[in-house]
Amino acid sequence: MSRPPARFADRTADVGDAAQVARMALRHVASGVTVLTVNRDGVPHGTTASAVVAVSRDPLILGVCLHPSSSFGSMVRRTGKFSVNVLSSGQTAVARHFADPGRPSGHAQFDRLEWSTDTMSGAPLLTGSLAHLSCRTVARHRVGDHDLLIAEVTGGTHHTGSPMLSFAGRLHEADITPSPLPLSPTATRSEVS
Repeated sequence: MSRPPARFADRTADVGDAAQVARMALRHVASGVTVLTVNRDGVPHGTTASAVVAVSRDPLILGVCLHPSSSFGSMVRRTGKFSVNVLSSGQTAVARHFADPGRPSGHAQFDRLEWSTDTMSGAPLLTGSLAHLSCRTVARHRVGDHDLLIAEVTGGTHHTGSPMLSFAGRLHEADITPSPLPLSPTATRSEVS
């Protein structure tokens, strides 16, 4: 039976409580960093999120986890549509800006940024992002201490570059190098998102 590397075993021993150890382990699941944007009655709003996941390919569905009291969630409940800006590795300042609870509201959030308007959702599309997705809300569920927003992707664009990642509670500017081998030689399309 193999043992984990000492650096992981030491961190586990320091924590003590199983739930806290599991939380720390979950923080080691790397995820892309996005800025979710919405426009309600001409007032734009954005928020940083790293809990965005592809749920289905046909139809194209994604899931977004939000704090139940988020302003973004409240606005999307009313509009039913929003945009996802997948941040590129050079957009750390953008991620931090939209994560700051003290940032200005409305148009002032976007004053120092270049952006255009998503023709499908009406929400801001941030210049320099790796990809943009236009979304239409199809469901919302309370899961634990978060709301899970389920949305159909109705349009999108993508650019070349590397993503901003969230890993172990910090932002990372990734330089991605594709593996020369496929994920699995026998994987079917339904097994790989």
